[in-house]
Amino acid sequence: MMTEAKKTVTRFAPSPTGFLHIGGGRTALFNWLYAKHEGGTFLLRIEDTDRERSTDAAIEAIFDGLKWLGLEWDGEPVMQFSRQARHREVAMEMLAAGHAYYCYASQAELEEMRELARAEGRPIKYDGRWRDRDPSEAPDGVKPVIRFRSPDAGETVIQDAVVGEVRFANEQLDDLIIVRSDGSPTYNLSVVVDDHDMGVTQIIRGDDHLTNTARQSQIYAAMGWEAPAFAHLPLIHGPDGAKLSKRHGALGVDAYRDMGYLPEAMRNYLVRLGWSHGDDEIFSTEQAIEWFNLDSIGHSPSRFDFDKLESVNAHYIRIADDTRLADDTLALMVRLHGWVETADLRQKLIAAMPGLKERAKTLIELGQGAAYLTATRPLSLDDKATKLLDVETQMMLGRLLPQLEALNDWSAEACEAVVRAFAEAETLKLGKVAQPLRAALTGSAVSPPIFDVLATLGREEALGRIKDQAA
Repeated sequence: MMTEAKKTVTRFAPSPTGFLHIGGGRTALFNWLYAKHEGGTFLLRIEDTDRERSTDAAIEAIFDGLKWLGLEWDGEPVMQFSRQARHREVAMEMLAAGHAYYCYASQAELEEMRELARAEGRPIKYDGRWRDRDPSEAPDGVKPVIRFRSPDAGETVIQDAVVGEVRFANEQLDDLIIVRSDGSPTYNLSVVVDDHDMGVTQIIRGDDHLTNTARQSQIYAAMGWEAPAFAHLPLIHGPDGAKLSKRHGALGVDAYRDMGYLPEAMRNYLVRLGWSHGDDEIFSTEQAIEWFNLDSIGHSPSRFDFDKLESVNAHYIRIADDTRLADDTLALMVRLHGWVETADLRQKLIAAMPGLKERAKTLIELGQGAAYLTATRPLSLDDKATKLLDVETQMMLGRLLPQLEALNDWSAEACEAVVRAFAEAETLKLGKVAQPLRAALTGSAVSPPIFDVLATLGREEALGRIKDQAA
């Protein structure tokens, strides 16, 4: 009789001691994609047992970062600290079964043990001195820790979907503390109990956890529990091949949002950072869910590349809905750059978006390109615009102004026809008219297409700006 396959359950389990960094974002994405691909469940657990460093602000940052990335989790988040009684309960079960023991070694003893190991060139690890002693020998006044009784012979073998088979000599894995002297459970115990109780079937995390996996596998075995399957991801490096740091882009996910990246672009970029589907570079989230598998995860560290991220983001900006882009840009510029949102500005931004998005790589660049919409008369000119508006060009604008004023149809096409006819009549190349006109309308030598600028500003505002600079 065939047994029914277990439903896939993945989890993302960050510690709330800081922002959700980009490596954590990728780990969450891989877990989310795998669960979606398998028709399973993606759970969120906040590992907040470090009470001194865990903060509510960091927890909210994790929630916000995941939601912005579009990685909605199933059910309520599990707060690890709230489950400490359950973790201690399991420790007591292991004590009763002989898989754990009380250790009364003092800090002075432990330091002496470490110093001797250093002097003799041995690995620094606990020597098991309380492993087989009777607690009746315990010294007065010492609060014991509880240590896991690790197998002292043989090997612990991990079958990993990315790394392959990894073997650990048990003699190298000492008896780790599972409950501290103050009664608080430690990371490796808490993680095993929570993953078991949450029904996690697949763990996807960084390969810096491989030794933890060996220790956790031993705890699973001691409890007679089935361990999840494992997949350990190579870490993300900077463009120079060094470990990713802040100077490379090891920032919080919120920082990328503030730099103007779109969540769908971040998902596309991050999934390609260590995973591939042939030569495909650009693909939708739906395609990523359809194609995602553990076999295609790379075995080497990935290199974070801002240029590549900008290229991917530029693609998604070009295909995004104009109203959505305008709203996102407006919200970002209001929050970070002091814009004042009005219905008129929003409508102008939507109208300007087709021209703006063809050259912008981020929402910030969209906002910078649209800054002329928020400028007040008389415009402040940058250096290049000032040079473009010399006496001769100011007089030229004075001659152009009446022809634009005579226009009834204030559209980009109608404005273009007038300006082209004027340039031809003046025997000037179009650029010789368009560039000074751009400077007068935007205060800059760079802008979206000039006829779009005229149309977007509207008749009254555009004519007023030209008048301010005409002679």
